[in-house]
Order: sequence, then structure tokens, then C-alpha cells
Amino acid sequence: MKWLRRFIMVLLVAIVGLNIYLAMTGKWYFYTALSKTYLIGQKGPGIYDLDLFPYRTIQHDVSSYTLTESELNYQLSADDEQFLADWKTTSFLVMRNDTILFEKYWDNHTVNTVSNTFSTAKSMVGLLIGIAIDEGYIGSLDESASRYIPEFNTDELKPITIRHLLTMSPGLDWHESGGNPFSDNAEAYYGKSLNAKVVQQKPIRKPGEYFQYISSSTQLLTMILETATSETLSSYFESKIWSKIGTESDAYWSLDKEGGVEKGYCCLYATTRDFAKIGLLINQQGNWGGEQIIPTWYMQETFTPAPIKTLSENPNQRYGLHWWLVPTEEDTVKYARGIQGQYIAVIPSKNLTIVRTGHARTPDYDTTPDNVDEFPNIIRPQVGHPPDLFVYLRMALKLSQTH
Repeated sequence: MKWLRRFIMVLLVAIVGLNIYLAMTGKWYFYTALSKTYLIGQKGPGIYDLDLFPYRTIQHDVSSYTLTESELNYQLSADDEQFLADWKTTSFLVMRNDTILFEKYWDNHTVNTVSNTFSTAKSMVGLLIGIAIDEGYIGSLDESASRYIPEFNTDELKPITIRHLLTMSPGLDWHESGGNPFSDNAEAYYGKSLNAKVVQQKPIRKPGEYFQYISSSTQLLTMILETATSETLSSYFESKIWSKIGTESDAYWSLDKEGGVEKGYCCLYATTRDFAKIGLLINQQGNWGGEQIIPTWYMQETFTPAPIKTLSENPNQRYGLHWWLVPTEEDTVKYARGIQGQYIAVIPSKNLTIVRTGHARTPDYDTTPDNVDEFPNIIRPQVGHPPDLFVYLRMALKLSQTH
């Protein structure tokens, strides 16, 4: 029994030590995270977390628009099907114009299932900034964020502009991590004071020089939108985009607490087909049924690489205004992405939209992925993209060439 007493003693010391650490750092959200992960059989955030947190509902388009299903029999190869299964895919959809060429769901995920697409939400926030500027709520891309966020009205933070936040170059000290339970991201996801958290950041480099992907940039943009428009993020998204593009189902945006603020950087839940309509909107240059929903000038700005450098001193080719970019000799592939392999991607020259949801993705590479040439005419180098993206792009291209 001596070993049992020793084990209990070690366990008690660990618990006391953990609580001392939590008390010193204020990271009491750790217990919330524990209750919403390991205690329910998860290792971290999941795509079906909707009911774990309060949320706001985003009403769908009352004149919903049903996508056309092709009468032709489009098929993937056995190897491609296996790749999708191996990477825990829950849905994969390829569409040319508004016609679905391929659509498949795995496990219990169906055409009606809503799931979290994590950081693809960032790209929705980016689109809303352009609309808010066009409507006069926000002065310009180069306006100081301090006009809308009083905590930024200091000598150190006042130089940070809306453009810097959109291009992920504000130079702030946010710790971006999807796996560390004590990271800024973990506190943002499981904590209950999100806005208070993001305004505590300190500058570590001059804004507008270096691309450094941090989720706090998007949450600051969410604060700016809500201050400028006097609406919640969900309400503004519903009225300006979601209710105008033929969506067939309601969407949902997680909040930090009951009656709180949207987790604008991560937590928009919707169906695969409705996310495909976002891709179709992008393929139509921001126009839907003759209405220019996203301003034309902003579409051009959004999909132009920001003139900044990566931390490895390479010129930025990968990022515009909150959308990812893959330049090719024909055009630029545009995509939004989430940490567990969520993608909304468009290949404009082929009028293709790809949506993939799932539980995993390949890690990013600081060098050009080995399989980048699976998608033709890539302009090298292409750094900072997950290699699985190029597999999905190649699958879509192959499907479009079948008939």
C-alpha cells in the first residue's frame, strides 16, 4: 500500500501546485477547458462543440437557393477516397458554378449537419470589414484601430491600423497555439472575458512589416465592427451576407458567455452546402443575383498579397485581407481555412468551389510543400500552406475535367 500512499501524495502536490499556478496567472478557464474536453472524451476543441457554449443564431435566406446536383456520375479514385478517410474528413464538396460535381459525407455527418469551421470564420469577419467601410461605418483601411478600441489609444498601440489587423501584421505578443492548454488561444476559446483578453496585448514589433498569424487580430476586428455598426457580429453577418446568398440553414456563432461577444476568430457553425455558397459568392467577385454584396474595390484589395514579409524574411505571397492566397500562372486560388482541415477554396479560372470539413489536416510548412506541384502552374515558392490543401485542389480540378 506504500505505493498507493505515495501516488496520492504526488497527486495532491500536483493539484495544489496547479491551483497555485492558476491563482498566480488567473487562468481559471483551465477547469472549463478540462470539463469540455477530456471529461467528455475529447483532447481539445472539436467541430461539434456548438452546444458546449452559448451562441447566437444567424437566420438563413428566406428565399433559399438550392444548388444544382449534376446528373453525371463524378467519382474520385480509390486513393483519393482513402486520403479523405485517412485525414478524418467529414464532408467534401466540389462545385462548378452552382452545380455540385461531387459531394460525400462520412460518419454521422450529413448534408444537414452544422459544424465548426474554426478559422474560416476569420475570413467572414474580413469580408464584413469591407462592407462596413463601404457603408460609412468605418472610415478606411488605414484608420487607427484606437478610434474604435479605447484601450488602444496609447502611444504604443495607436499606430496599429485596421489594415494591419486584416493582414495579420499588427506586431502584437499573442501566443498562437492550437494545442497548448495555457496558450492565449486556449483562454480565448474556453474563457469568459474574450474582449478583455485581447486588449491586454503588448507590441513586440513595428506594425505593418511582418506577417504573424494571430487570432487576436480577428477578435479586435470583431470589436471594431460591433463598435462601428452598433450591431452584434452575428446580426451584421446575417443582414449583410448570410441572408442574401440563398443559404438553406441557420448558422450559429459561439459566444464567450451568455449574452457575451462572438468568438469572431474561430467559431462559426454552418452546413457544408451553405459554406459552398460563400465560395460561390467569392467566385462571382462578391456579386449575388446582380447585387454587389462585397464592394468591388474591397474584393481586389482582399485578394492581393499584402506588401509585408514573413518572419523568415520572405516576401508575403500567401495572405491578403484575412484570406489565404495561392498564386498560379492562370489566376490566384483563394481560400479560407480552419485548424482541423476546414477549407472554403475557389479556383476562379475554372469557376470551382471546394468545401472540406473534418477533424484533421496536415501541418503547415515554412518551406514549399513537397506536393505543391499536384496543382499545376504554381508560382514558387509557396510557403505557409498545409500540403493537404493541394490534394483537395487537385481532386477538384480532376473532377472538373472528367466531363
